[in-house]
Amino acid sequence: MDFLTLIQILDSTIRLATPLLLACLAGLYSERAGVFDIGLEGKMLAAAFLSAAVAYVTGSVWLGLLAGIGASMLLALVHGLASITFRGNQLISGVAINFLAAGLTVLVAQSWFQQGGRTPSLMGGARFEPINLPFADTLSGVPFLGPIYGDLISGHSVLVYMAFALVPITWWVLFRTRFGLRLRAVGENPAAVDTAGVSVTRLRYAAVLICGVLCGVAGAYLATGLQAGFVKDMTAGRGFIALAALIFAKWRPWNALWACLLFGLLQAVALRYQNLDLGGIVIPVQVMDVLPYILTVIFLAGFVGKAIPPRAGGEPYVKER
Repeated sequence: MDFLTLIQILDSTIRLATPLLLACLAGLYSERAGVFDIGLEGKMLAAAFLSAAVAYVTGSVWLGLLAGIGASMLLALVHGLASITFRGNQLISGVAINFLAAGLTVLVAQSWFQQGGRTPSLMGGARFEPINLPFADTLSGVPFLGPIYGDLISGHSVLVYMAFALVPITWWVLFRTRFGLRLRAVGENPAAVDTAGVSVTRLRYAAVLICGVLCGVAGAYLATGLQAGFVKDMTAGRGFIALAALIFAKWRPWNALWACLLFGLLQAVALRYQNLDLGGIVIPVQVMDVLPYILTVIFLAGFVGKAIPPRAGGEPYVKER
């Protein structure tokens, strides 16, 4: 493998890891507050469809982004009502959201566009364009440094840079602010937080809505940044991989970054080396496609160690009288 091929694989890794990272940080806020969210996949899928649809109709990718965030927040609010207000089972609520989004997006897409459950291709202002950072063209001819800065660091859309910037921001919010302290406390001991006069319900709703915003950005990036439109089930299990990355990271932002980059690398390698020839033995493309999911299970089973979730996670809080 030469240096330029390595740069291309790493560039694909960053692009593929971005929706995973956004969804992983979304789950991090929700689960740190004690609300488990299996519905990351569904919220991303709904956001991907509505962002692509609105971007196509209006020609504005930013309106598409807002629409995607709105769709994801609406589903997040449904999850909050079911699991926080009505104290329903959080896992069942999340699964229901996944099924709802998977069916509804295809149904509405077919009704609106009559293209087999997909949206028309996005072009021009309906897509997020890559951003060339300062001096990227100037340094392009410099050996080693030029390809790293010009081809690997530069040339991504604004949502990619935002996703990576959210990692230190999330760390600071959760571990250096009063809001973050209360949020983590709600996930560990909500009764103590309630005794201190802080609303457990309000904090959990805040976490769930933040989760909805980040899932909305992740879904919008899939449809308007990584690809050029919505297709059926385009999230392709990314929400579940994000949950696996969250467990792998043990609910910590910086660890989540490395976990998502690892899973993004596995996907990039699978896309790059299809029908891989190893000493006369050709590995079929189907094996390479399923490799990231197989290795996800292997990593979780053998390399995570003991991952302890928030103690109050998955349990509805009933205020004592």
